Amino acid sequence: MSISVSTADVGTSAASIDEKKLISKVAWRLMPLIMVCYLFAFFDRINISFAKFQLQTDLGLSNTAYGLGAGLFVVGYVLFEVPSNMMLYKVGARRWIARIMMSWGVATALMIFVTTEWQFYVLRFLIGAMEAGFAPGVLYYLTLWFPQNYRGRITSTLFLASAFAGLIGAPVSGLVLGHMDGLFDVRGWHWLFLLGGIPCVGLGLVVFFTLKDRIADAHWLSADEQTYLASRIASHEPNQKHGSLLAALKLPGFAMLAFIYFLIQVASYGLNFWAPQLIRSAGTESPTIIGLLTAVPYVCGAISMLVIGRLSDATGERRKFVCGLIVVGAIGFVSAGIFANHTVFLIVSLALMGTGIIASIPAFWALPPKLLAGAGAGAAGGIALINTVGQMGGIVSPVMVGYIKDFTGSTTPALYIIGATSLIAAALLIWGLPESLRTRDKS
Repeated sequence: MSISVSTADVGTSAASIDEKKLISKVAWRLMPLIMVCYLFAFFDRINISFAKFQLQTDLGLSNTAYGLGAGLFVVGYVLFEVPSNMMLYKVGARRWIARIMMSWGVATALMIFVTTEWQFYVLRFLIGAMEAGFAPGVLYYLTLWFPQNYRGRITSTLFLASAFAGLIGAPVSGLVLGHMDGLFDVRGWHWLFLLGGIPCVGLGLVVFFTLKDRIADAHWLSADEQTYLASRIASHEPNQKHGSLLAALKLPGFAMLAFIYFLIQVASYGLNFWAPQLIRSAGTESPTIIGLLTAVPYVCGAISMLVIGRLSDATGERRKFVCGLIVVGAIGFVSAGIFANHTVFLIVSLALMGTGIIASIPAFWALPPKLLAGAGAGAAGGIALINTVGQMGGIVSPVMVGYIKDFTGSTTPALYIIGATSLIAAALLIWGLPESLRTRDKS
């Protein structure tokens, strides 16, 4: 999925190429569509948290059962993640990402037919299986188009869509649940899944007819621009000899990166699946107000992503920024437990969670390409496997929080546990990674 580049060709064309303008041209061509797709993907993960109150009432679910259903999405996602990304490498990003979007859109819309607990479990698993491979597939796709020293801001731009999913999705979900409940005799939470699923089918078609799999296929780039861009990407690919997933797995630091991402996702899913419940438990009853307040951590996360993405690229200090963000998130979880019954201080705590945990995810994803760059199929599978291990945090976190809430009557102990696991992730980033991941990126 690359084009060959000769030194002579690069030397001839380089003088006439403005790199920043070229990267901007590529970004404006690819990122708007990819961001919209990612926005719907992330909303597909968090919409269950907004539907929770009505869904639990209609299906008679306990908090543990809700947590299990929420987690089954991730089970399906995890089981099919690596095979999905290996298929993406074989058939091309355009076809496979389009397939993923259309199939998960249909599965999400089918939630309107759920009337029993077992149907809820089955369909949540199916939605996760259909979406498997999307996020790591997109991350791998971006490594084919952007040089290493631009990936921090590009990844932050991508994950900005996840912040917008919360920023836009939270208030809209509150309005849908509050004002569309009963419209045409359809429950509000059914409308929520229907409106989240149908657009994904259309977006899948747009992806199929718009994206290109290779730089060489980009008719909107000149031949000199294609040559220059391919050479800049190739210049930072130190591990060209690693061509398989097994070889990628043996790289020093691979397992540690996966475990760190698992701990980050424990925190991320704790925020995404339980923020509305925390706000409601603090005394807010209106779905619309809960939706508006739930947007706060995503606003803070969006700002943090943009700032840290640029600072990370400017300094090349990927690891230290991820560590600092996780510590901020840990403080947020602990303070949320302390101020669980004080709405104002709780919202401040949620803002810290968003600033730290939401922004730590794109910051983290600047690290794996340093290890896996140039690994071909190994890179696609390696990125998927790191994401797969991380997504297991989405199984552990909702079930753990739900069980603790049912057992103790409070989410506070779970918040303290998540804060502690976040601090462990920060410590591993400082002391647990090999030298190759400790070094600053070169421009």
